[in-house]
Amino acid sequence: MTYEFDGQIAVVREDDTTYSAELADGWVVGGGVNGGYLLSVIGNAIRHTLPDKPDPLVISAYYLSAAAPGPATVSVDVRRAGGSVSTVAADLRQGDAPRITALATYGDLGRLGDDVRTTAEEPVLPPPADCVPNTMAPPELRKIAKLMDRFDMRFHPAHMGWAVGEPSGNGELSAWFRLVDGREPDPISLLTVVDALPPVTFDLGMPGWAPTLELTAHVRARPAPGWLKVRHATRNMAGGMFEEDCEVWDSTGRLVAQSRQLARQPRMP
Repeated sequence: MTYEFDGQIAVVREDDTTYSAELADGWVVGGGVNGGYLLSVIGNAIRHTLPDKPDPLVISAYYLSAAAPGPATVSVDVRRAGGSVSTVAADLRQGDAPRITALATYGDLGRLGDDVRTTAEEPVLPPPADCVPNTMAPPELRKIAKLMDRFDMRFHPAHMGWAVGEPSGNGELSAWFRLVDGREPDPISLLTVVDALPPVTFDLGMPGWAPTLELTAHVRARPAPGWLKVRHATRNMAGGMFEEDCEVWDSTGRLVAQSRQLARQPRMP
């Protein structure tokens, strides 16, 4: 079966170091294409470059300018080819415009081991049927955030005060997540998941697009099939910027991915 997401992150090898891609219109949010989706496009190109090390272990990306739907190229430069892990640099461009520059280490999570131990606490959410689906978002929001049609997200009711003008001020959002086409999660899709929720500043009474400046994602294990739990939180805001920490837990209760990003504070109306 061919899944929508796989087609949207697909890359075509042009030469030994360059891939072409077609950035999908369905991942637009605010003033550009979603940063997590772009990270999966880059991650897919790296995976094709390192067939014996298919899994991202860590990837750090700097967002240089907003990407638009349409043609793009990803260049991959292997900086170190090791026995168990390899490190590469990658750049995503559209024409002459640089969009993202990234550094990543890849390996084979199947060979590296699947034992996840953490002192972090798994988020407690009501069952998906008792949470607030993203399909309830108002039409005006769905119009500027097309990516909401790409996944099924069920928000913790306690984290939805911002939707009725009563944000908690705690700087926390959590939700169930799965792709709308039924594709099960894998390490490449986790690079999208870590940036899929609305900016955590919504819970601080600051709605709006929050452009990412830098995002680092750690993938801890290959996720089990089923719903994912995603939690975003922030503790600091300074200089018009804030950090957003993300945890992703799979259906077996394992912490399978983490990320931290620095983003610009949304501009108030």
